[in-house]
Amino acid sequence: MTDNCTAANANKVFDLVVATYHEHDDVDAKVENPYENGSFEHTLFAKCWIDAVQWHLEDIIRDPQIDPVAALALKRRIDRSNQERTDMVEEIDTYFRQKYACVAVGPDATINTESPAWAFDRLSILALKIYHMQAETMRSDAAEGHVARCRAKLGTLLEQRQDLTTAIDQLLSDIAAGRKYMKVYRQMKMYNDTDTNPVLYGQKN
Repeated sequence: MTDNCTAANANKVFDLVVATYHEHDDVDAKVENPYENGSFEHTLFAKCWIDAVQWHLEDIIRDPQIDPVAALALKRRIDRSNQERTDMVEEIDTYFRQKYACVAVGPDATINTESPAWAFDRLSILALKIYHMQAETMRSDAAEGHVARCRAKLGTLLEQRQDLTTAIDQLLSDIAAGRKYMKVYRQMKMYNDTDTNPVLYGQKN
C-alpha cells in the first residue's frame, strides 16, 4: 500500500465507491477498481464495494414478499460478505502494524478503543448512510415531515463524519509519534468455525 493513509483521502474513495455502485444499482455488478493494485486506495475501494453491496443485500432480504429459499441463499451470501469485510479490515490493520512497527512507544502511551482499520470501516459505512439519507431528503413522494427529519439526520451524519475524520487522523498521528500504540486482535467468529459452532461440529459426530 502507498502512504496516502488519511481519513480525508479515504472519504474521497468511499464517496467514489458509493457513486459508482449507484450508477449500476445492482448487487451483482462487476466494476474495475480504478486505483493501482497494492495501493491504500485500492484496498479501501475494494472494502467499501463489499459494504455497498451488503447494504443493498440487507435491503433485499427485508422484503416481506421474498421467497424463503431465496432469503436463505441471501443470508448465506451476507454471511460470506461479512467474512470478507472482516478479512479486509484485518489486512488494513496489518498494514498499519507494519508501518508503525519501528516507532518508539512512549512510556505513557495508551491504546485506543478501536484499531485504525475499524475506524476506517466506520467511515465507509457513514458514506453509505450519508448517500441514502440524502436521497431521502430528495423524495418527492414523501411527506414533508419525513423529509424534514431526514434533513436533520443528514446534518448529524455529516457532523459525525467530520468528527470521525479528525479523530482518525489524530489517532494515526499519535501512533506515529508513539503517544498511542495499537494491537490487532484477530477475528474469533465461532459461528463460522466447524470446531466451535455446536450445530456444525455436532453434525460431524
